[in-house]
Amino acid sequence: MASSENVLEWPQKDKRRFLHAVYRVGDLDRTIKFYTECFGMKLLRKRDVPEEKYANAFLGFGPEDTNFAVELTYNYGVDKYDIGTGFGHFAIATEDITKLVETVRASGGKVAREPGPVKGGTTVIAFVDDPDGYKFEIIQRGPTPEPLCQVMLRVGDLERSIQFYQKACGMKLLRKKDVPDYKYTIAMMGYADEHETTVLELTYNYGVTEYTKGNAYAQVAISTEDVYKSAEVVDIVTKELGGKITRQPGPIPGLNTKITSFLDPDGWKTAWFCIAIDQTNFRFGISMQLCTRC
Repeated sequence: MASSENVLEWPQKDKRRFLHAVYRVGDLDRTIKFYTECFGMKLLRKRDVPEEKYANAFLGFGPEDTNFAVELTYNYGVDKYDIGTGFGHFAIATEDITKLVETVRASGGKVAREPGPVKGGTTVIAFVDDPDGYKFEIIQRGPTPEPLCQVMLRVGDLERSIQFYQKACGMKLLRKKDVPDYKYTIAMMGYADEHETTVLELTYNYGVTEYTKGNAYAQVAISTEDVYKSAEVVDIVTKELGGKITRQPGPIPGLNTKITSFLDPDGWKTAWFCIAIDQTNFRFGISMQLCTRC
């Protein structure tokens, strides 16, 4: 059996990137219309599964082979979810923040924060709400290959979370900023420069150690070349820092794919997706299995 030290080296050797975020919506077609017309996303694929009473759709700014996507899940008969206090927002980078915000406004969308400098900084941002109440931060930024650039989650112990995602997921701490005037600290975690790809933004609000999760946001998915090795790493790290494996690594019945999933110390869920030869079949098959069980 390999030593813990050797096992923990695996994340640095693995090829990983953020694949998609999964969350639930009350009206799939309404959300698709909003994302395509207001944000400029593309509908990548859509599927209805009446025997399991759900439908889902993937949207993004580029192909799933290279870009991050959102997986929207609609469960038959459920038109409202509780987002909770822990989930923060998604972020979209744009070269013309004013134009995007005005497009949202003209379409009847809610502009929660007008464009202006971020608190404690100079970056120009805005916030808009989608039809289900999920917040999207709009960031003024130059050309980027990945406009869908952030998933923000609130955590109760930032240093613990940074260590967890570094050790368990092999992420890099790209940037950390403390803003004492507004009593919060953020850490950007990811696999490449935050201006080039999607990153996980962890936010700590002074003195707040617990948040409600609700039942709306589900998980983020990350690619891996070996779910068994990745799960072994997570198992070791959770014993040190907290969290737990929620699905043991293994194949999806009838598909040439493998998966494992886990919770971080704050209860946020991540799923590892193995890399299959048939990428289209791989992503399609696993995602359909996940959406009703996540």
